[in-house]
Amino acid sequence: METYLHDALFILFQLCFIVQLYYLVSRHTRLAGFKPAEGLPPQVMIPVSVIISARNEARNLQENLPAILEQKYADFEVIVINDCSYDASDEVLEDLQKQYPHLKVVTITEHDRFKTGKKFALTLGIKASKNEYLIFTDADCKPASENWISRMAANFTSGVQIVLGYSPYIKAGGFINTFTRFETIKTATSYLSSALTGDPYMGIGRNLAYTKSLFFSAKGFASHMHVISGDDDLFVNQHATADNTVIELNPESFMFTEAKTTFKSWFKQKKRHMGVGKLYKNQHRRMLSFDAISGFIFYILLILFLILGYEPLLALGLCVFRLILQAAIYNRIFKKLDAKDLLWYLPFFDILYYMYLNVFGLIGTFLKTTQWK
Repeated sequence: METYLHDALFILFQLCFIVQLYYLVSRHTRLAGFKPAEGLPPQVMIPVSVIISARNEARNLQENLPAILEQKYADFEVIVINDCSYDASDEVLEDLQKQYPHLKVVTITEHDRFKTGKKFALTLGIKASKNEYLIFTDADCKPASENWISRMAANFTSGVQIVLGYSPYIKAGGFINTFTRFETIKTATSYLSSALTGDPYMGIGRNLAYTKSLFFSAKGFASHMHVISGDDDLFVNQHATADNTVIELNPESFMFTEAKTTFKSWFKQKKRHMGVGKLYKNQHRRMLSFDAISGFIFYILLILFLILGYEPLLALGLCVFRLILQAAIYNRIFKKLDAKDLLWYLPFFDILYYMYLNVFGLIGTFLKTTQWK
């Protein structure tokens, strides 16, 4: 009986190995082979509105907003929604408006009986915008170059309604920062690869663009307004298609931000983000679940077989083969996404990543968050 159990578990181990190879070969190689446009695109003439929702972000607005306001682009406005801030955000924004006439501020005040959220703030910002083409980011983000808007806007060719950008975390010391950067690039590898295969399922609000007409034809965030998060990934999940979505990965288009520095703040952020995954389309939930569960079971069974001494060489051989294939594919992706130093952490962090996916997936299923900031 024990032999049959071992054989069954080893068959399961091999099935998980095959599933993991499928994601690597059929999806992630698309991103590894993707070539971003190198030369600066011709000056795009479409007017653009950059929209930022900010709550108690005085310091970040002071540090990061000028880099957005000073973009090299012919026709753009920047709309900041000052969402119930009680710090010095209003003073900072008032000073910046004196220097930059294309900065527009929308102020929301707190009401005892009416609690606002980021989706409400963004909706007001979109309504206040005067342009069809919208680019979204956050107050704690700084563009990699003065050509960020140009790079994102250049993708709005005929039929394109959604542009998925990339937003890496700034490199700093410490375990939390390093793992956060690794988890971010793994997430980006998944959603960018999926978009390249014609099945886009999410985007990141720190660097995302779509048209105003798409927003209003889809009735905005109405279908998931009851969920605190999801202004970015749920909107993309519901409305992105193979025909209306593209990705932008020139390094000039990256939008950098600082990672959380404590486990408590990191946990709070990830719990909030994971809570919306259960609202994805069924095929996307299945796709992400197969990857997360197969990776988790693969590593658990590998450790079990090595401890029990059951086919240890074969199990280790399959693991090494997968690791070599990962390294070959991820080497190109990590360089493309400005994170080549993280490749050295792959053997250890890949295990943690699949544990993290399953743990936070369960947490997100049962817990709800009530604040976006």
